[in-house]
Parts: sequence; C-alpha cells; structure tokens
Amino acid sequence: VKRLSLELGGNAAFVVFEDADIDGAANAAIASKFRNAGQTCVCADRFIIHKSVEEEFVAKLAEKVNQFTLGHGAKDGVTMGPVISALPVQNLKQKVDDAMAAGATCVTGGTPLPLHGPNYFAPTVLTNVDPSSSIWRTETFGPIAAITTFESEEEALFLANDTTTGLASYFCTRDLSRIFRFSAALENGIVGVNEGIVSHAVAPFGGVKESGLGRE
Repeated sequence: VKRLSLELGGNAAFVVFEDADIDGAANAAIASKFRNAGQTCVCADRFIIHKSVEEEFVAKLAEKVNQFTLGHGAKDGVTMGPVISALPVQNLKQKVDDAMAAGATCVTGGTPLPLHGPNYFAPTVLTNVDPSSSIWRTETFGPIAAITTFESEEEALFLANDTTTGLASYFCTRDLSRIFRFSAALENGIVGVNEGIVSHAVAPFGGVKESGLGRE
C-alpha cells in the first residue's frame, strides 16, 4: 500500500473581526491575497469583514493595492507580475463582470491590462459580493479580493465554512478566547491568525473536504 497525499486547491476565507488591528489585517491581506498575483493554493479569496470596520479595512486595502507596480518580475521596482496565461485573464474578467451584475462594487482594478501584455490583470478589490456568485463559490487564482460583510461570529463562521474546499483560512482578532474557539471551528487544514503567510517547510501542509487528504 502506497502512502498518498493529495493537495487539490482551496478557496480560502479571510475574516476580519471588529476588534482587529485594521492596519495589521490589511498588511496580512496583501500578503495572503496578492503574492504571486494571487496564484497560490493558499491565497485568500473570500474576505469576510465585520460590518463596523469594512469601510476602514477596504480603504486601507485599496490604498495598498493601488501602490503596486506591475511588470516583469525581474525588473527593478516591480511588485506584481502577470498571471500564468491569457486564458485566466478572460476568466478573471468574467468573474468580475458576473459579481458586478449581482450587485458587487469594484473599488479598484477589475480589468485586463493589455498595455502590459496579454497575461496581466489589474489587482482588484470588490465589495458587496454575493456569496452565491462564481467569484465566491470557486477558487479565483488571481489578484482579486472579493469582500462581503458579517455582523456576528456565527455568521462569519458559516460564511467561512460554506465551501466544498478546506485548505487554508485566515482571521484577525485581538480576542484570545476567540482565537482558540474560531480556529477550532474552522473546517481547514491550515489556519492563520493575524498573519497572511502561514505555510512553512517544517510544518505539515494539507487540507480537508475537497482540498485533498493526507499531509506533506
């Protein structure tokens, strides 16, 4: 019998509670969502933000996103490169269009950037995203932060776990009791607390549900 480990992708949630350090949450969100232009299996896709801090969080996130310099990764000063090919650019644009048709607002980005080349898509922040839209239900694998809001911890947990995947998730809070409680309730193999990058070569890596089985 062969030992087997399967890593099958994710659709990570990133929750920001009302007591979070919003500057720290925005920095963690940038690290988790936009590294490698959003093309890692543990990138945050679904941003679940407490209604009372949404405006502040979105403003800080959009400000940081608008400071990105796009281009070839080997060039000095470039902070975000392309997606893997032209096909994902089309898919990303379709997801943005579908989300906006369902009521989402594009705060920044939302379009391909053909002047940079066929594989570039603008780093994007969407608010008021419908949890039934394709950008919420499926892994994005690109530089788009899809945001919705919540008002109770129970609602945040439901939204975070309401997916067929379970590779990684993230949340930001200052409440130590909530850290232990919420971490245990999340249906994920990897959980980041007040941090946007949690994978490490010496730590077990793997997911639950349709994100795979086993650990590597």
